[in-house]
Amino acid sequence: MNKLHLSGLWALVLLAFALSSGCASFSPYSISEGELEKHLQNAVSDYDRNQLKRGSPLSLNLDDANIALGPDGRDVAVIDLKGQVALNALMTKLPVDIALKIEGAPVYDSKEKAIFIRRIKLLESSVDAGFFKGDLGPVTDKVMAVVAQMLETIPVYRLDESNTAQRMFGMLPTDVRVAPGRLEFVMAD
Repeated sequence: MNKLHLSGLWALVLLAFALSSGCASFSPYSISEGELEKHLQNAVSDYDRNQLKRGSPLSLNLDDANIALGPDGRDVAVIDLKGQVALNALMTKLPVDIALKIEGAPVYDSKEKAIFIRRIKLLESSVDAGFFKGDLGPVTDKVMAVVAQMLETIPVYRLDESNTAQRMFGMLPTDVRVAPGRLEFVMAD
């Protein structure tokens, strides 16, 4: 009961601060590019583990994920992904090295309490499969459909409900704003 009362008090203090400082400029919590990169790598690893448990013949390994937030002052995230996709069939593993550079808009989903990348656009792609090396041009639509579906279900960041400040943001009408090098939580309009 005491913990619930303290949480309620924090929510009121946070709300009062937000209203007194002006909603547009309120941004006490932000997420760096590095935090997003770590979270995305962990989320992709969890996604791959779950897919393999369900019997999927494809495995996905993400070696590197570099995220640039707000390049050229635009409200987008540019994500450079490097890794391997492997087909596990007939007691053999056929790995394919892939590299993708995509651009999309970070969007906060208040029901999921998570940030997803939406409106994805492919900027660059390449593949190295031993028997083929080069641009993914012929299969770009299929690759982008898979990447878009994955990013629709895998958030680049999820609020940590065990963290009091983040739990409070999840209780308020919150949105996310792109700033150079970080995402900032702001009060929703």
